[in-house]
Amino acid sequence: MIKTTVYLPEELEVQLDDSAAVAGVSKAEAIRQAIALWISQVHVQEREPRRLPVFSSGRLRTAEEMDEQIVEHIAERAARR
Repeated sequence: MIKTTVYLPEELEVQLDDSAAVAGVSKAEAIRQAIALWISQVHVQEREPRRLPVFSSGRLRTAEEMDEQIVEHIAERAARR
């Protein structure tokens, strides 16, 4: 295991002490369980980029695709000057 230090507000520390005692586990175990539960609820995973509607065409593009098209458009306009 890796040791990690966490700063807790005093009230949370008191609640942690009480809850760990009631559950019959150490504070460290209570913290590990809480973190594991939080991670399982957050579902940390890679998400597909959100697609954005472009004007009224209904065509969807990612923000990265929009950026690329804007850069191309600027380059084309600069080349015409």
